[in-house]
Amino acid sequence: MGESEPAVSLLLVRHGLTDTTGGTLTGRSPGVHLNEWGTAQAAGLAQRLSGLALDAVVSSPLERCRATAAAVAEVSGNEVLLEDGISECDYGDWTGREIRSLTAEPLWRVVQNHPSAARFPGGESLAEVSHRAVAAVREWNTWLLGRSHSPVYVMCSHGDVIKAIVADALGVHLDQFQRISIDPCSLTAIRYTATRPFVQRLNDVGATAAGLEPAESAGSGDAVVGGGSGGPQNEESLR
Repeated sequence: MGESEPAVSLLLVRHGLTDTTGGTLTGRSPGVHLNEWGTAQAAGLAQRLSGLALDAVVSSPLERCRATAAAVAEVSGNEVLLEDGISECDYGDWTGREIRSLTAEPLWRVVQNHPSAARFPGGESLAEVSHRAVAAVREWNTWLLGRSHSPVYVMCSHGDVIKAIVADALGVHLDQFQRISIDPCSLTAIRYTATRPFVQRLNDVGATAAGLEPAESAGSGDAVVGGGSGGPQNEESLR
């Protein structure tokens, strides 16, 4: 049997909790740091990944991602490399507003039901976010394959950005990406081969049943723009 075909294993990580996660559409607001729970989440994730030899640890340039990635890099012995292509969506005039106030905006229904047509006032379209994020992943895959036969690397990014990357890997239209949940400090694994990607793990927050019980918002058919807080299990699991 010949040598296996080259492939890239991408481990997508959403940043840990902040004081605004799920309540405010933080976007690219500066000075948003991990809170106590988020810091503990990042440390726990780093320990889960500690047995892997990582070829790179890549992060969105925003602080909450850099801090999450730094926890992984410290354990793995890597440096954190920044990538603008996986930065948070520029939500424009929606940045800094409470999520509950945004649900009354006419654009909210477009974001929910036809996201490929949604452009945030004064900001980006979700289609643009998808294009730049997927392009960044492909560029990193190519670069790493030039250095290793089967590289494994971490990318720490944001909820909507990761959902767009997953939708592309699944081969589904961007209009379906609101069916994907990406919780804080969750792990999503995609293996990229020469012919197609394989989604191996999605929104994995650990080996327990925490998070499987319905959250208060479980009856709503709307996705939380920006990704949401992941529900009360985040607080309970860190007590």
